[in-house]
Amino acid sequence: MRVVLQRVSRAEVRVAGRVTGKIGPGFVILAGFAPTDTEATLAWMAEKVLSLRVFGDAEGKMNRGLEEVGGGVLVVSQFTLYGDAHKGRRPSFIAAAPPAIAIPLYERFVALLTERGNTLGVPIATGEFGAMMEVELVNDGPVTLILEQ
Repeated sequence: MRVVLQRVSRAEVRVAGRVTGKIGPGFVILAGFAPTDTEATLAWMAEKVLSLRVFGDAEGKMNRGLEEVGGGVLVVSQFTLYGDAHKGRRPSFIAAAPPAIAIPLYERFVALLTERGNTLGVPIATGEFGAMMEVELVNDGPVTLILEQ
């Protein structure tokens, strides 16, 4: 599993002009899945995302988490994170999980985030798997992390 995490001051995702997910401060998660991803992979990533402390404290140090700042998470499926552009001019996506495998992985990842997010008071919003989406965000910092499990 690969995740690009961006700390944002606000973000939303639209499909055909309809807003499917929107947050204020928090994280935009671009999530890509591999055919070998497991429940343990998803659980590790969900816990990692929700426990990261990358918001500034009173001294400006990255020391506060989502629950401390009242942040949310916006999850967007992103199979292109598995794009391989080493050869040729068009990337290959052979390493990405096909939809039959990726959809249940995505749904379970969102469910794990939601379950844990509910206990922390962290709302979870989503895009729409497989749809052509417009993602609008204001990167705060900028802070961008690449996580892989």
